[in-house]
Amino acid sequence: MKTDRRQFLKTASLSLASLGALSSAALAAQSKDKGKEKAKAKGSEEPMPSFAKKSPMHLGTVTYNIAMDWDIPTLIKNCTEAKFEGVELRTTHKHGVEVTLGKSERAEVKKRFADSPVKLVSLGSAFEFQTPDQAKLKKDIAATKEYIVLARDVGATGVKVRPNGLPKEVPVEKTLEQIGHSLRELGEFAAGHGLKIFMEVHGSGTSLVPNARKILDFADHPQVGACWNSNQTDLSGAGFDHNFNLLKGKIFTVHMRDLFLENYPFRKLLNGLVESGFRGFCFAEIPASTDPVRVMHYYRSLWLAYQGLL
Repeated sequence: MKTDRRQFLKTASLSLASLGALSSAALAAQSKDKGKEKAKAKGSEEPMPSFAKKSPMHLGTVTYNIAMDWDIPTLIKNCTEAKFEGVELRTTHKHGVEVTLGKSERAEVKKRFADSPVKLVSLGSAFEFQTPDQAKLKKDIAATKEYIVLARDVGATGVKVRPNGLPKEVPVEKTLEQIGHSLRELGEFAAGHGLKIFMEVHGSGTSLVPNARKILDFADHPQVGACWNSNQTDLSGAGFDHNFNLLKGKIFTVHMRDLFLENYPFRKLLNGLVESGFRGFCFAEIPASTDPVRVMHYYRSLWLAYQGLL
């Protein structure tokens, strides 16, 4: 069958029109798909929903030991990423906040924290006041006062100190009184700079909560309080509830070990703190890790879960 020229041109025109329509449809579909992809990408930038409720307390970390090798920028970065709100800078660690810092260096430390979401809560000293050597005692008190001035200059709210045992050659009550009177002197000095003294419940014999309570009674100063240390000795004697109640109302800060430990009542501690009106910082005092931020995320989740907030 022969096809004349006019019919051929008509058929060709229809075919080209069909191809054009198909191409337009394909381009429109492709554009629509790209639009969906863009919308999806834009949606992924929006914050994911959070099922965590806010705690009335605050979570932070001691640089001992998970953050012992972090400088200040790294410390702020990691804490911010893990949603840790504050830090206690333990002496001798890489952060470098020591009494040897000059005026401008102290101002720089203060500014770094002030410009960040992370609060510099405390400087963790290792000064002790149980020694029977009175010359050494005076030296440690004087050194602590220098540390208090450093804390003021860098914008911290206080200084952590610690008793560290009971000398065998001295009556227990006398040592507890000496520690308490030393803390009172430091509390008076700290008050003049708008700071507090956090006495860590620490050391052989001095970590027994009834002894820690006696030290605070001897100190008898509103700027001197306890740093609850989550020791196994908290369960000794009359038990956890009795011991917690001995210090309830005088707890200024809290140190916590690994929250997965089943031999310590962390849920009871956290709920007791909230019920007592504590609104301060709970500090993670945990081992170093090769994946620290991930560990900190898990730590925060468990801290919230124990409070019934996640």
